[in-house]
Amino acid sequence: MNKDNLDSELKDILLANESNPNLSEEYDEETGNVNLNVDDFNKKYGVNPRVKSKPELRDQNIILSVRHLKQFFFFGHGVNRAKLKAVSNVSFDLKEGECLGIVGESGCGKTTTGRSIIKLYDITSGSIYYRGVRISAGNRWNRKEIKWTKIRCQEQCKELEKKKDEEIKALDKASPAYQETVNNINRKYNDEINNIKNNANKIIYEQQEKIQQIKFDNAHVSRKLVNEIQMIFQDPVDSLDPRMTVEDIIQEGLRIQKFNNKEENHKMVVEMLEKVGLVAEHAGRYPHEFSGGQRQRIGIARALIMKPKLLICDEPISALDVSIRAQIINLLNDLKDEYGLSIIFIAHDLSVVKYFCNRIAVMYYGKIVELATSDELFKNPLHPYTKSLLSAIPKPNPISEKNRKRIIYRPELVHDYSVDKPQLREVCPGHTVLCNQAEFEKYLTELK
Repeated sequence: MNKDNLDSELKDILLANESNPNLSEEYDEETGNVNLNVDDFNKKYGVNPRVKSKPELRDQNIILSVRHLKQFFFFGHGVNRAKLKAVSNVSFDLKEGECLGIVGESGCGKTTTGRSIIKLYDITSGSIYYRGVRISAGNRWNRKEIKWTKIRCQEQCKELEKKKDEEIKALDKASPAYQETVNNINRKYNDEINNIKNNANKIIYEQQEKIQQIKFDNAHVSRKLVNEIQMIFQDPVDSLDPRMTVEDIIQEGLRIQKFNNKEENHKMVVEMLEKVGLVAEHAGRYPHEFSGGQRQRIGIARALIMKPKLLICDEPISALDVSIRAQIINLLNDLKDEYGLSIIFIAHDLSVVKYFCNRIAVMYYGKIVELATSDELFKNPLHPYTKSLLSAIPKPNPISEKNRKRIIYRPELVHDYSVDKPQLREVCPGHTVLCNQAEFEKYLTELK
C-alpha cells in the first residue's frame, strides 16, 4: 500500500470519528476489542495504519506494555550540563482488569513513570504500547547507537590502516615482487575497511529509519486511544483549579473533546458526583469549600467522566487521614469492579498496596528491583531493598512493634556489581528480581 492510499485511508478514519465523536460504548462492552481485526480497530480509534503496533498484545489481553522506559531530565548548559536519570530501563506489562502497585521511597521514579505513561513527559528512550499501539517512544538510544557506531568504525579503520602501514614497512623494497605484494596488502585491507564501513552504514541507516518511525508515531498518536488513560493526582489541592467550580473542573475534559452539550454534560457530572459519594449540590461550589477527602473524590470523578480503561492513581491517599484513606480505597475498589478498570496504583503504604493490588513492582533509584504477585512478594521477598521496605511496616501490636527490627539497605555492602552487572531475572514463574548470576543462584536456594 503506497503513501497516498494510506493518507486517504487515514482521512476517511478521521472523518468517520468526527461525524460520530462518542462511538458507542455498548459496542465496546458487547464485542470487546479482542474480536476486532487490525483494520477495524484502527478505524474505531482513528489509528494511523503507519503507526507501529503489536496486535499480539491485544490477543494476550495486555492493555499496557512498557518497554525499556527511560526518562532523563537535563539541567544547565555547556560544561555545567547535568543529567538526572529519573527512570532507567523500566519494563512491565499490565493485563486488562489487573491492578499493579508501584512502591518505593520518595524520589525513586514512581510518579515519573506514571506521568510518562500518560504522556505528560516526552520520554527519553523506550516504547509505551496501549492496546497494542505505540503511543509514546523516545530515540535517545537510537541516536547513541549511531554515535558509537561511527566512533567504532573510525577506530577500527584507523587500526587497520596502522596494520597495513606496518606490513608494508616490513617488506623488502629490493624484492622484485615488492610492488605486487604492496598491491595485495592494500587490496586486502581496503576490502576489510570497506566491509566495516558498509556494516556501519547499514546500522546507521536502520537506526535513522527507527528514529523517523518514532517521530512519526509521536506526531500521530490517536487522541481517542490516549483518552482512555486517566490519572488521579497526588495532591487534591494543587490538582484542582481554585477559580473553577466543581462542575467546570469535572467537565473540562469533555469540553476539550468537543462534547459541548451543556445539558448532557451537567447530567454526566451529577452522575459522577453521586458515584464518588458526593451530591448534585456540590457541583456549583469551589474546591476550597471541601475537605481533603472530598477534593480527592472530585479528582476521581474528573478522571472517571472520561470513561477510562486505564487509571493511574498517583498516591491518592497519602495526604489523607486513616479513616478517609479507607473510604477512598473502598471507593476505588468498587469503581474498579463496576467499570472493569485496569489500575496502576502508586503508593508508599505497602499494607494498602497488598490489599488493593494483584501484583507489586518495587522501585529503587529509577529501576524496578523486584516484581511479583502481592502474596508472593510478602511471602518470599528476595531483594534486600524489598526486605528493607517490608521491615518498615508498623505492626498494630505494641509488643511486636517494640521488637520489630528495621533492616537498613546499603547497596554498596550487599551488592558487588563490579564485574557481573545485574539484570531482571525470573527466579520463579511471575517473580522477577534485579540481580547478577551469583545473587540469582543465592535466591534460588532461598526459595527451596
